[in-house]
Amino acid sequence: MKVYVRAPYKEECLDELRSMFGEVVYEPWTETGERYYEDEMLEHLLKEKPDILITELDRVTEKVLSGYDGLKAIGDCRGTPANIDVEACTKHGIPVLCTPGRNNQAVAEMVVAGMLAFERKLIPAVEWTKSGQWVKGTTPYYLWMGHELMGKKVGIIGYGRIGRIVAKILAAFDCDVSFYDPFVKGDQDGFHNISLEQLFKESDIITIHVPVLDSTKGIVTRELLKSMKPTALFVNAARSVMIDNDALYEVLKNKEIAGAVIDVLDNEPPETENDTRFIELDNVLMMPHICGASFEVTDHQSEILNSGLRAWLDDDKNMLEKVVFNKELCK
Repeated sequence: MKVYVRAPYKEECLDELRSMFGEVVYEPWTETGERYYEDEMLEHLLKEKPDILITELDRVTEKVLSGYDGLKAIGDCRGTPANIDVEACTKHGIPVLCTPGRNNQAVAEMVVAGMLAFERKLIPAVEWTKSGQWVKGTTPYYLWMGHELMGKKVGIIGYGRIGRIVAKILAAFDCDVSFYDPFVKGDQDGFHNISLEQLFKESDIITIHVPVLDSTKGIVTRELLKSMKPTALFVNAARSVMIDNDALYEVLKNKEIAGAVIDVLDNEPPETENDTRFIELDNVLMMPHICGASFEVTDHQSEILNSGLRAWLDDDKNMLEKVVFNKELCK
């Protein structure tokens, strides 16, 4: 069989693909410099004629699948296949294998880094130094004095893969960690499972790590944001749709809370005034959706997907249940 790899992939895992399937064509978007939309994707599939496509950004649609009927499986180096028409794949009998958890560690570490950067005033202190303001007579030790994480009450919304890693890291800072997760029964790993209302009222730092579901859209309401401590920090490296952003902007602009670390917007890159308004606030540390971006993610996604493809070859239903998105094809 032939594998067409359009995602960045670990070299050892490419060798493993060759041993499993035979021929591998490696043309990651990071080297070709572009994602393929449906016309380009179809053109290259017709040219390469692969049995398996491994992608990350390329658009795979009904038009693509109708135009090329040689695919037996698709591997998508993403947690959820937003670039793929999964319904069309199911109709054509093509399992879509994903890489859940590929950037869990990257996100968790960056979230904690954001907390540290905000609480210790790292970014403005660096900018102040680079601008030449560190001169005789200044007192940067007092000017840029910030807060330690140790002893802070940290509330985590969502105790899934990322939430658990964040809790573990913060425990090493001797933080008082609690979480809210209605799908988790009782306390976990020494951390208390509390109500969402209690979490917002009591926490010094709040970070959200839940998937986009009907039940999580708008979960962070105006009432909850208004109940936060005036010294509290809000961190969002999940999705913008979970937050009442008008209320968040209001409490930030009016300094009703200390600030926010934000990695996600409704529109990325920012397109409207509603997007850019957060960037302009001096108590917001805004990042361009990079919390999940680390070089090691390539290693993780390669290993996860290879395990899934091996399970596909072996028809290991238990393993496939974990990585195949259109699970109806696993039955």
